[in-house]
Amino acid sequence: MKKTDVFWNEYCSLHQLENVTYKDAFQFGAEPDWLADLVVNGKKTATTSGHVFYELENEPVPQAGEYSIVLNSSDEPVAIIKIDSVEVLPMDEVSEEFAIAEGEGDYAFWWEAHEKFFKNELKPYNLEFVPNMVVVCERFTKVYSR
Repeated sequence: MKKTDVFWNEYCSLHQLENVTYKDAFQFGAEPDWLADLVVNGKKTATTSGHVFYELENEPVPQAGEYSIVLNSSDEPVAIIKIDSVEVLPMDEVSEEFAIAEGEGDYAFWWEAHEKFFKNELKPYNLEFVPNMVVVCERFTKVYSR
């Protein structure tokens, strides 16, 4: 059995959940250990992703109520999150309050980090970053960690 499934089963057993599944197991961004620690410590309660990547990979946009497992850089499960809300909007319309909920720093830090990350991720697709690129803003709650 995969480590993520064991981790998920622990959570379900602890909370007596049946017939509930997790959508995904993933690492956050360019610094997965730091970002996973922010989730575990309750400082990171939001995340932003590029809408274009869901389209390019033919993946559905996350939905409120979905669970995911957060992995560290070694692909070890460290937390389970549940999505509270999802908003799709241009990046230059993301609020400072939302950016701060990502737990990484102030709005300027958030903007610079995301611009750099998106520029890098868009390159293989020969796409350019634009300040009003459409992003997916998720708010979540950490529901489990060891």
